[in-house]
Amino acid sequence: MVAIQQIAAFFLLSLGATLATPSSHWGPRNWRTLVTFGNSYTDENRLDYFEQHDGEAPPVGWVQPINNDSWSGGHTWGYFASQSANLTHYYSYAVAGAVCSNYITPRTYAPINAPYPSLLEYEIPAYIADSKHVTSSGQKFMDAGADETVYAIWIGTNDVGNNAFLTDSQVPNTTIPDYLECVYEALDGVYANGGRYFVIMNLAPLQLAPQYATPEHGGLAATPGYLSKGSNITEISYRMWESVVTINEVYHYKTPYEAVIAHRYPGAQLAVMDTYGLISDIYHNPIEYLTAPTNVTGYIHHCALQGGDCERRPNETSYLWYDELHPSARTMEIIGKEFVAVVEGNSEWVVYW
Repeated sequence: MVAIQQIAAFFLLSLGATLATPSSHWGPRNWRTLVTFGNSYTDENRLDYFEQHDGEAPPVGWVQPINNDSWSGGHTWGYFASQSANLTHYYSYAVAGAVCSNYITPRTYAPINAPYPSLLEYEIPAYIADSKHVTSSGQKFMDAGADETVYAIWIGTNDVGNNAFLTDSQVPNTTIPDYLECVYEALDGVYANGGRYFVIMNLAPLQLAPQYATPEHGGLAATPGYLSKGSNITEISYRMWESVVTINEVYHYKTPYEAVIAHRYPGAQLAVMDTYGLISDIYHNPIEYLTAPTNVTGYIHHCALQGGDCERRPNETSYLWYDELHPSARTMEIIGKEFVAVVEGNSEWVVYW
C-alpha cells in the first residue's frame, strides 16, 4: 500500500513538473480574436442592456459598444488586452453580477426583477448563438477561427461573496465543488463549439478588497454592496480568504486532471492565469505598478451606503481599487497587458497545460 502511494505521489509530482513548465509560445501563432466571459470585472456594458430593456437580453448579433466607464471606472482588462495585442476582434459576453450558474448561487437584480444572467445559462448560449449568426449581408457575425481565438473565463467573485457561499445563501445541497465543476462545464460548451485555447483566470485576493478586508487593512463595516455585514468583519475576511485560496488551489490541480488525465478537451490548450498572485503583488509592491503616492487599501469611487452622492478621488492611477470591490482601471490595464504575456508565453503569472 505504501509503495502504491509513493508511486502515485511521484506520478503527480512528475506530472506537475512537466505540465507547469513555462512555454516559449503558448497561444495561437496568429492571435486575432479574444472572447471573454465573466462578471463585472470583465463586463463592458451587457448588464446595462438588460436594465435598459426591462430584462430582455441583447439580440443575436448585437454589436456591443466599448465602455470607458465600466465597473473599473474606465476600460476593462479585456479591452486593454485587445489593444495591447492589436487584435482584430474582441467580444465580451460577461455580465456584471453574474455567477457561474443560477442553479447554484442565484442572486436577484432588482431593476429587472430576475436573477443576474449567469455564465452557464446565459453567457455561453449567447456566444454560441452569435458564433452561428449570419448578418443580413451574408457575413458571419463573429470572426473567431479556432486557430486564431483565445477564450477567457474570470468568474467567482459573486459566487463566493455575500448573498452566495459567504453567507450560506447557495441553493440547498450545492457546494463550492459544484461551482468549480460549472466552470469546466462552461469550457465544455465553448470547446464543443470549436474553441481550442482557454485561459481560466483564478479568483482575485478578495480578502484584500475593502468590502472584505480586515479593519486594519481598510476593511469597511458596511458597503453599498454588503450592508448587513454584522460586527465581526475580521471573521468575514478570513472566511473569504480561505474560500479563495482553496478554490485557486483546486484550479491548479483540477485543470491538469481534466486536460491530461481525463482528456476532457482533446486537442485544446489550457492555462490558469494567476490573477490572485498578480493583484497580491500590486498590493504588496505598489510602487512597481501604481503612481506615487500609492494607495492599496483605499479606493477611488465613494458613494453613500444607500447609493447616490458619489464622488471620485483624484490621482486615480495611484489606486489598486476603484470601489469597495472592483479593481481600478489602472489595475485592469496591468491585468490586460499581463494577459497578453500569458497568451504569448512570457508571463510569470500562469501555468500551462
